[in-house]
Amino acid sequence: MLARSGRILLTVLNCLALVIIFALAAKQFLVPAIATLAYGERYKELVFRCDDVMRTHLIAKNRVLVTPNAQSIEALHAAEVGLIECQDYDKLRKRLISLGLSDNDLARLGLEAIEERGADVQTFVKIHEIKY
Repeated sequence: MLARSGRILLTVLNCLALVIIFALAAKQFLVPAIATLAYGERYKELVFRCDDVMRTHLIAKNRVLVTPNAQSIEALHAAEVGLIECQDYDKLRKRLISLGLSDNDLARLGLEAIEERGADVQTFVKIHEIKY
């Protein structure tokens, strides 16, 4: 009787160990993969948009320094409002990190965003390039 209850206990403990191992594996590998599939495209879009508004803000700020007038100050305020895009990016980045993605995973997604929008980047550079 004691041997039988020992085997049952051992079986239960083995099953519990397997459940824990599968849960840890899912957390380590499955959850980040699902998060990348679910949020990857949105993250790429926000990376690109945040970069765009940060550049626009820098240009507007530099214009205020060079020619401080009402028009350049108004453009700076508009550019500051655009930085909300970066808040959305930052919130999604933190969410993806909490779901198990590493900084390297997020950097890879950011590089993919740039590669996918290669033609857009060239157009973007021509539009926003500062001419001296």
